[in-house]
Amino acid sequence: MPFLSRNIDRIGNDVGESQTHRDEDSTASFGLQASPKIRNTGTLVERLSSFYARRGKHLFDVIAAFFLIILFAPLMMLIAILIKCTSRGPIFFSHKRVGLNNELFVIHKFRSLDINTPSYSEKPGSTNDKRITSFGKWLRKTSLDELPQLFNVLKSEMSLVGPRPEMPFLAEGYEPWENQRHLVRPGMTGLWQLSPRRQGTIRDGISVDLEYIEKLSFWNDFKILIRTFKVFWDNNTY
Repeated sequence: MPFLSRNIDRIGNDVGESQTHRDEDSTASFGLQASPKIRNTGTLVERLSSFYARRGKHLFDVIAAFFLIILFAPLMMLIAILIKCTSRGPIFFSHKRVGLNNELFVIHKFRSLDINTPSYSEKPGSTNDKRITSFGKWLRKTSLDELPQLFNVLKSEMSLVGPRPEMPFLAEGYEPWENQRHLVRPGMTGLWQLSPRRQGTIRDGISVDLEYIEKLSFWNDFKILIRTFKVFWDNNTY
């Protein structure tokens, strides 16, 4: 990797005792531990000091999410009704994920798997996976199961474009250079999500996430959003 992998010195361990207790309490019900804080030092901070990285991206995300929620509200209501009518269980599937600066948050999706599927089981490898509900196959094919994440964007927990949201127990094993991907908000879509390496291991996607951060700009985010719409009906999405 370019300078990204060399300039953040280490993951800081200077979280206050009270904050540590709050993080542990917030994750106790999930059986997970909060990831350590990232110490904001090194060349990467200079790289992320542009107006777009500091203010513009977040402002665009919140405004866009607000209008997209209004636009897709009828569709989301219809999807919720169809989930309840076609399978047993809740409408939403929620997971603990690692966000900006390793802060934990709960990500939301429309449920597309059978209610008896373990929360952290391996993701389906094809649309023929028996754990996927009948309506869930269409949701995963069109990626419409991701729509509830617009509320995560509105709450400033996610971005429209960014690195893949990581599960805490995986992030705990990150090397310091890998943990740099958490210096920006995770995204609903991103370079990794559109990359052929999406079919590889989770660890393979880290270099793609860091590549995205290296080239962070409004123009690159715009191109990723356009590419996302182009593959919206991609049969490889499941």
